[in-house]
Amino acid sequence: MDFFNSIAFKDENFSEKEMLKTEYENCTFTNCIFANMDLSGFKFLECQFYDCDLSLAKLRGTTFSDVFFKNSKLLGLLFDDCEKSLLSFRFEACILNFSSFFTLKIKNTHFKDCQLQEVDFVQTDLTKSVFEACDLKKAVFHNSILDEVDFQTASHFSINPELNRLRKAKFSLRGLAGLLDGYKLVINP
Repeated sequence: MDFFNSIAFKDENFSEKEMLKTEYENCTFTNCIFANMDLSGFKFLECQFYDCDLSLAKLRGTTFSDVFFKNSKLLGLLFDDCEKSLLSFRFEACILNFSSFFTLKIKNTHFKDCQLQEVDFVQTDLTKSVFEACDLKKAVFHNSILDEVDFQTASHFSINPELNRLRKAKFSLRGLAGLLDGYKLVINP
């Protein structure tokens, strides 16, 4: 079989059994384990991942095009190793701690209710992206393009406006402190 189309995979531990390295289109993965797997060269097009664990998987040349992740563990993933063309995804209620989006162009990416602690967004183009109710503790933004990004409900972020582009970015009044961290100011409620 050259590819899988519209197949539902459930309760599979791909870390312990062989997974065919091919194209998966419009497939659903529910409660599947890919932790520590080498997913290099795999293609996931219009797929959904629910309650999956992809932690520390290798993603060299992996294609994620219009992929949705929900309630999934994605610890330490180097998304910057992925195939850059057609790269697009959405995340809801996921744990992405220690992952990297270094130098990627991922405009219009939606993160909802996600943990993004110590994530690398250095030189990332996040134009018009949304961080809805996300925890960005120790996430690194440096030379990043954050034009029109919505941080209104995000928490624990620290972004230096002098080192990042922030045209028309949206912040709540309580979130403004995250833009002033570098100045070592004492801000009282």
